[in-house]
Parts: sequence; structure tokens; C-alpha cells
Amino acid sequence: MRKSKPKKRILLPDPRFNEPLVTRFVNNLMLRGKKNLAYKIFYEAIDIVSEKTKEDGLEVFKKGLANVTPAVEVRSRRIGGATFQIPSEIRSDRKMSVGIKHLISFARKRNEKGMAARLAGEIIAASKEEGGAFKRKEDTHRMAEANKAFSHFRF
Repeated sequence: MRKSKPKKRILLPDPRFNEPLVTRFVNNLMLRGKKNLAYKIFYEAIDIVSEKTKEDGLEVFKKGLANVTPAVEVRSRRIGGATFQIPSEIRSDRKMSVGIKHLISFARKRNEKGMAARLAGEIIAASKEEGGAFKRKEDTHRMAEANKAFSHFRF
């Protein structure tokens, strides 16, 4: 084990909205180190969102991200030869990263043309509390609720 925890890196805010959250999202969206392309996709998606919803695209994005971030998750733990799914609270930074990853992965699975359109579609769906990422959050919460009886095994 490490002697000390590594320092938390400070993310610089993005150039257009001046938001560190956007930078964090773009870093997760990026493939093969192509950050410029990832920014282009994200900004295009936000433009599509604001065009379709007639609202501020960044606000819709934030609302959608808040809707897909889970509060609890289940973790597997072996106790006496049996594996239990133990519900546990999630740290705030992990909540956000799980939400971001779900939003991106379900956007990639959509079948619209181009990643920007897919991402925009998933963001709009998430802000309306529907879509794959929101469904995943609901499933996670339902599983945690079903396994509440094992919460005394928490570590």
C-alpha cells in the first residue's frame, strides 16, 4: 500500500464555458488523446441540445448529469463462502465520475449519426429523466434497495 495518497490534480476550466466540470467530462469523452476532437464533439452536442430544447445547453447538460448520478451502489463481498451484494454510499467525486461514464457509454450505444448527435440525444433524455443512463441509475438504486438487508456487512 502507498505511504501517502497522491495529490488531487486541479482541472483547468474549459475555454468556452469556463467550467471544470466540462473539462472533466471531455477528458472522459476523449479517445486516444484527441482532446481537441472531444471538445469539438462536446460543444457541438451542447449546441444541438440548446437548439432542440430552446434552453441553455449547459444548464440542460448539468441537469441531465445530476439526474444520472447515483447516490448508492452495490459492492460484492465474500462472507463465509457466499457472495453478498452490499449497498454502500458513494463519495461525491466518484458519484460524478460514474454519472459521466454512464452518460458517455450510453451515448456511444445510441444509433444517431455522429457522436455529437448521440451525446445530445442522451443529454436531452437524461434531463427528462429517461434514456439508458437514467435507467442504469434507477436499476442501481433498485438493486441497492433489494439488498438493504445486507447493509450491516458494510466495510
